[in-house]
Amino acid sequence: MMKVILKLDLADDKTKQKALKKVSGLFGLESISLDSKDKKLTVTGDIDPIDVVAKLRKICYTEIISVGPAKEPEKKKEEPKKEDPKKAAEDKKKAEEAAAQLLKAQQAYYQNLYYYHNHPPAAVAPAPAYPAYYQRSSEEDPNACVIS
Repeated sequence: MMKVILKLDLADDKTKQKALKKVSGLFGLESISLDSKDKKLTVTGDIDPIDVVAKLRKICYTEIISVGPAKEPEKKKEEPKKEDPKKAAEDKKKAEEAAAQLLKAQQAYYQNLYYYHNHPPAAVAPAPAYPAYYQRSSEEDPNACVIS
């Protein structure tokens, strides 16, 4: 999760709308906020800051002010509940059995990783030779035109 703060050179509302539309189309975006007074755009999500800047520079001048991890709200630490030792042992035993079954299933199935084609190459007939050059003469064709 990244938090990117950008400084934009927004001239009017139309440019601002174009910038928001371009950024909102990015994959992995979680939130966008634009401070029009300071001309700062804050983008959070799983995004690449370079991609954001590349999209915005087609519209207006863009500077990266800061890039950093997005602050997640602090979660209250819950105390782990104490479980019965018998239940824990049963869960552990079931997990081991499931792992053993999975391993057994994988051992039974042999997947050939290499696919060899041991077929001889197909016999291809050679291409036909071009016909010999044939020049017509006026003696063979009495209607032929002769340019002298």
